[in-house]
Amino acid sequence: MKKEMRRKSYEIDMCNGPLLSRILLFAFPLMCSGILQLLFNAADIIVVGQFVGSDAMAAVGSTSSLISLLVNFFIGISVGANVLVARFYGGGDVKDARETVQTALVTGLIGGCILVVLGIVASRPMLTLMATPAEVLDQATLYMRLYFIGMPATMLYNFGAAILRAVGDTRRPLYFLLFSGIFNVGCDLLFVIVFHWGVAGAAAATVIAQIISAILVVMCLTRMDGVCHVNLENIHFHREKFIRIMQIGLPAGLQSVIFNISNVLIQSSVNSFGAITVAGNTAASNIEGFVYTSMNALYQTSLSFTSQNLGAKNDKRIDRVLCYCLGLVLIIGLVLGNGAHLLGEHLLGIYSSEAEVIQYGMMRLGVVSVTYCLCGMMDVVAGSVRGLGYSVLPMLVSFVGACLFRVIWIFTIFRWQHTLFMLYVSYPISWVLTLAAHLVCYLIVRRKVFAAMRRARLREQKETALEGKA
Repeated sequence: MKKEMRRKSYEIDMCNGPLLSRILLFAFPLMCSGILQLLFNAADIIVVGQFVGSDAMAAVGSTSSLISLLVNFFIGISVGANVLVARFYGGGDVKDARETVQTALVTGLIGGCILVVLGIVASRPMLTLMATPAEVLDQATLYMRLYFIGMPATMLYNFGAAILRAVGDTRRPLYFLLFSGIFNVGCDLLFVIVFHWGVAGAAAATVIAQIISAILVVMCLTRMDGVCHVNLENIHFHREKFIRIMQIGLPAGLQSVIFNISNVLIQSSVNSFGAITVAGNTAASNIEGFVYTSMNALYQTSLSFTSQNLGAKNDKRIDRVLCYCLGLVLIIGLVLGNGAHLLGEHLLGIYSSEAEVIQYGMMRLGVVSVTYCLCGMMDVVAGSVRGLGYSVLPMLVSFVGACLFRVIWIFTIFRWQHTLFMLYVSYPISWVLTLAAHLVCYLIVRRKVFAAMRRARLREQKETALEGKA
């Protein structure tokens, strides 16, 4: 059943009106939300680095790629919920949209519970497999186990935020993260500096903040009107919608896993240089995270705008969405990536006052950060392909262009010339290769999808003409 949907003040009409201004209106709060979410981990690293020591900082940092590997798989699945809700919303399918919302929240909660078990049971074996330095292994294991206790809340927030993004609401998730982020920093200072809990205090602060953000997003969904309204007493798991979410979200999740497997391998290679190098790499990658999450807002934008316009059969806006998002992500990547490198010593000094840590951090920023715009462009094109309903293709391209390439690089070029520069340069090379492949895929998928849209419009016109004659 289709009906006209009344848009609320916090929703954005992605299918009509000026496009660039609405992309910016959608992307900016999303960018701020990503930065605030990243501050959860940054606060942990900064506080333990300054008040506990470089070993504790390395312990927290050595878990980041492994946490991303496990968490981003389920966050990738939330992309399926985002695409599906946006498509139903754009097409006016109220019943299907609501069933998707309910199923997405149940899926997120189950995924979070699975992550709790994985984090507690497998953290030490996985950190050992990554060659985490012996002097930080115990602290890293403790941090990771405590961190994963908050995974049900993390997943509820991310799935809930994906639902809100699908209808153009990126402002309220920002408010929720602003509140919980401030709380996280306050708890970090209290638990680490006052109570002297070390890495355990940093993890506990993050868990509490995750729970707060989850409560706020669920309360928002229960109180709002429209297709995203959730009644907790009548919430159901709809098998058909789960399958459709997984058809889009599972390849997206696997793509995140693919990228993070290569990052885990690179982290393992960095670990071989010792704890000081790990600390420098941790600080630099954390700074780069702010650049990445700013660019990732344009990936989410291309995904949501493309999905809604696909549902509305508005093919003329889809190409323009990609062009605008590519232009914006290029500017953001160049400005922030090169800015991070130019201000690198000052920024790294926030994380650690040790000269050697700053030196190793600058090595990474000089290669990865200055070329980060390539990664953003790669993600935007993948988002458009996924928004058009093709999720397996970007996953396969990413597997070959990122994971397989980097694995081969580590076991050949890096083994031949065992330097940090030779390790880090694998990033920009893999981004260029993967971006080119995604662009080819977009052109192929676009031709197929647009042809189907034209055929659908012709059928509708013939049916309307026949009804008029009758």
